[in-house]
Amino acid sequence: MVQNNNQSSANNSSSSKQEIKGDLKYDEKVIQKIIGIALSDVKGLLDVNGGFFSNLADKIVNNDDVTNGVNVEVGKKQVAVDIEIIAEYGVEIPKLYDEIRQKIYDKVKEMTGLDTVEVNVTVVDIKTKEEHEKDSVSLQDRITGATQDAKDKIGEQKDKVEDKVEDKKEDRVK
Repeated sequence: MVQNNNQSSANNSSSSKQEIKGDLKYDEKVIQKIIGIALSDVKGLLDVNGGFFSNLADKIVNNDDVTNGVNVEVGKKQVAVDIEIIAEYGVEIPKLYDEIRQKIYDKVKEMTGLDTVEVNVTVVDIKTKEEHEKDSVSLQDRITGATQDAKDKIGEQKDKVEDKVEDKKEDRVK
């Protein structure tokens, strides 16, 4: 009996050591998101830009999509990256490029094990922080602000009307 138990446990351990087949793949969006988040704190980088139509869309509706303007090619072991950026006026752009490259390489390697073999950065604009903040206000933000202003004005007018009605009631009582 003891011999049978040892044999069955030996069979179980050998079957658990069998190699399980399969692949680990990353969708482009995952790599784009890793890169977008990694670049969010790079000093001197105002924005990763998706081009004219993307910027036009951002002007209409708020878009917190960190993948915007990040294009990648993902292989089994390597990644190639193309991004368009808006740099802050006065920043030394070659140093900014080096920092962007290093951040992308480090974060992609750390999270996925993939090697970043190419990072192409196109500087599509330079702006001061003030210009960038002003330009970043979307139509949606403006409409939301205008709607809130209208609500506030209506509330003020309502309060005035209610005060006048109260005054009239008090005058009648006297």
